[in-house]
Amino acid sequence: MDHRRTLAEQIVDAADRPGPDLAAPAFLIARLEYPRLDPEPYLDRIDAMGLAAAHKIARDTGLDAPLAARVDALNKYLFDDLGFFGNREQYDDPRNSCLNEVLDRQTGIPIALALVYIEVARRAGVRTEGINFPGHFLVRALQDLHTDDPDEGLIVDPFHAGAVLGEAECRALLHRHMGEEAAWAPSLLARATRRQIMVRMLLNLKRLYVRMRSFPQARQVTDIMLALQPSSLAELRDRGLLAYHMNHVYQALRDLEEYLKMARLSEQDEDERKETEQVWEHVKTLRRRAAQLN
Repeated sequence: MDHRRTLAEQIVDAADRPGPDLAAPAFLIARLEYPRLDPEPYLDRIDAMGLAAAHKIARDTGLDAPLAARVDALNKYLFDDLGFFGNREQYDDPRNSCLNEVLDRQTGIPIALALVYIEVARRAGVRTEGINFPGHFLVRALQDLHTDDPDEGLIVDPFHAGAVLGEAECRALLHRHMGEEAAWAPSLLARATRRQIMVRMLLNLKRLYVRMRSFPQARQVTDIMLALQPSSLAELRDRGLLAYHMNHVYQALRDLEEYLKMARLSEQDEDERKETEQVWEHVKTLRRRAAQLN
């Protein structure tokens, strides 16, 4: 663990590091819940899982088998042999978003199980990538290590035991999570970058912490989000609102006044204007509190 840099600095550095690794950045995010987490034993475990998966694929299908056969063998290893499953019963448990707990408990939310899938698949010689699908993270398995043509791949849902989805199933999944009015577009199946994956993991944790009224942790996540996305007005607003709920008057004023200044310079729809008006009411309250403190 690097004690010389903040967690936010370490996560920003990990977001832009060369290479395909997703596990190490995910373990950094898990330090929000487990500050003393040592990732090395878990990385060793993932290495061992990848080796075991490679042996299973070679034994059951052969390494040169069609993609569907290799994916099926990988699915049997992860979901039948090891017993990984999507945690529907306790979906909002923060442990479902922490890769160490997902490995220990063999369960998690879609994006966390997707990370396990991608990292084990990579070590087993099956090329995969994340898909930042609305409401439900998915994985694409590609034909070989050299192709970049997404049409050659298979869409896999690790939350549902590695189910392979066609376009019809993806459309149904979109409507289930985003409503029947949600418009389908092939771009919804675009490859997710490491930074996009990390942002989505952090957003999931922030929503959980807010729902649990764990405002200090939610604010820590927002600090990290702003380090990753310095121009995000939504995160600046949320950090100010979290400080407001924590009665940190001057910190809330700083962020919310800056938000108002930036928001007025941007184009806003009706909902955003209403939101800005609500923030302005909070700022007026905070100014009165600040005057009483002086």
